[in-house]
Amino acid sequence: MTKKIYVGNLSFNATEAEVREMFEEYGEVHSVAMINDRDTGRFRGFCFVEMDDQAAEAAIEAMDGTEVGGRALRVNEAREREERGRGGPRSGGRPSGGRGGDRGGFKRGGDRGGDRGSRDRGSRGGRDRDNW
Repeated sequence: MTKKIYVGNLSFNATEAEVREMFEEYGEVHSVAMINDRDTGRFRGFCFVEMDDQAAEAAIEAMDGTEVGGRALRVNEAREREERGRGGPRSGGRPSGGRGGDRGGFKRGGDRGGDRGSRDRGSRGGRDRDNW
């Protein structure tokens, strides 16, 4: 069986060859997936390494917290990707479902004091910072 390992906090200049070399010390590396930004194509500083179970466990134990290029690596068993809602074009990429009925007031951050949370903001389309 193989295991997928998450490797985080890598230098943005890290290469697949460098990562492969680091992990081959613990066993055969089946694959390395360097994760790039969708928009810019630049490396995002993390990758996934696939190895046999025993080799993966040894690599996780040895490499987690190791400093490479002045950065402490985060190395652990990869988790399954969480399902994300697909927002529509007007949702700004937010999961579908909306915010519900009452649009006024503060919904996060606790009590902000005063009656600011209950004011009707009318159709201004957002916050009026001058009147807060």
